Amino acid sequence: MADTTGNTEETRTAGTPAPVPRARWRHIGPGIVVAATGVGAGDLVATLVAGSNFGYTLLWAAVVGCLVKISLAEAAGRWHLSTGRTLFDGWASLGRWTTYFFAVYAVVWGFVYGAAAMSSSALPLQALFPGVTDLKWWAVGCGLVGLVFVWFNKYAVFEKVMTVLVGVMFLVTVYLAVRVAPNLADAFAGLLPVLPDEKDSVLNTLGLIGGVGGTITLAAYGYWVNAKGWTDTGWMKVMRLDNRVAYATTGVFVVAMLFVGAELLHSAHVAVASGDKGLIQLGDILAAEYGTATAKFFLIGFFATSFTSLIGVWHGVSLMFADFVARSRGTGTGTASGEQVASGARERSWPFRAYLLWLTFPPIVLLFQGQPFRLVILYGVLGAAFLPFLALTLMWLLNSSRTPRQWRNGPLSNTALAVAGLLFLVLCGKQIWDQPWSEFF
Repeated sequence: MADTTGNTEETRTAGTPAPVPRARWRHIGPGIVVAATGVGAGDLVATLVAGSNFGYTLLWAAVVGCLVKISLAEAAGRWHLSTGRTLFDGWASLGRWTTYFFAVYAVVWGFVYGAAAMSSSALPLQALFPGVTDLKWWAVGCGLVGLVFVWFNKYAVFEKVMTVLVGVMFLVTVYLAVRVAPNLADAFAGLLPVLPDEKDSVLNTLGLIGGVGGTITLAAYGYWVNAKGWTDTGWMKVMRLDNRVAYATTGVFVVAMLFVGAELLHSAHVAVASGDKGLIQLGDILAAEYGTATAKFFLIGFFATSFTSLIGVWHGVSLMFADFVARSRGTGTGTASGEQVASGARERSWPFRAYLLWLTFPPIVLLFQGQPFRLVILYGVLGAAFLPFLALTLMWLLNSSRTPRQWRNGPLSNTALAVAGLLFLVLCGKQIWDQPWSEFF
């Protein structure tokens, strides 16, 4: 992303090491990880459904969604690099309420998300290998593979595997977009900000903008930046290039799926279900239209999309939880740099591995017994509340004396974070309003 601090040159904080060489493509890494983790099956379905319902009309909204998330990830990365402190340490400086929010969020969200991620990864496997075993056992297998992979591998290996899976996702989505022969004139027209002439079009459009490319993984970006070895302001230009790559990649994924929805479904008046099962339906439609080989190729991409989200959350949110526990117990320095990050100590810590276990084994119970109604409601509310929490706290931190003056927000970054915070507050309010609270009590 461009320099949103409003400065005309990169100024290093006192005492930091000499700047690294200028940003090059070979440095890219955390951005690929955040793009892969942030784009799950749900994001692809959302843009697919938008394309099937409105054609190319909301293409602009998908692009705006990527720009909004760029500002959030850049702010998180800038906090880590400019202060030498972790994001949770910044949150803790704002008051105990941030600790309480994150503690409840980590427990409830992680419990329900674990089951959702495992099920999402299992669906394409069951479709690729019908009759081998039940969906629940595919889901258990995905969760256990993710656990073992993240438990025994450090960030460098994790990043390489994520890069390969992103390559698969990229090939599949671009192939499908080309295969359906998009109408480029209509696509360019879809870049004009126009709302569909339908009821609730504003809220649907805001939902598409807010749903593109990640929730808590945006906060995890700063931790992945540190795990890569970027720990001071000398890496700021590299981080910004990396962040741009992340959301350019995300943009390719969601725009490609909107093309598929617009050409394959909208023109034929075919509807697919919301949620992961909509992608299974798309696989059946592709098989009927283009043959079994294309459908299987798509299912491989579907699995790559879902499994990268699984292992990305298993790794990134566990890093955050490890920092949370260290800060809460007073056993960690709250710094983003230094020996702990360089040695990968967080990835070997007991809180990191304890949260890995929490994401894997308790959710298996949900796979076999169904998700408790009240827990699902809390999960939805907490998930909706996280992005406004992230946007507004980053705006607070990066405009205060906690951040060195030269790295504080400029007008562009403040505008972007304010728009993001307002957008996510509206979506959070809608999510809370839509919950069946009368059945909760």
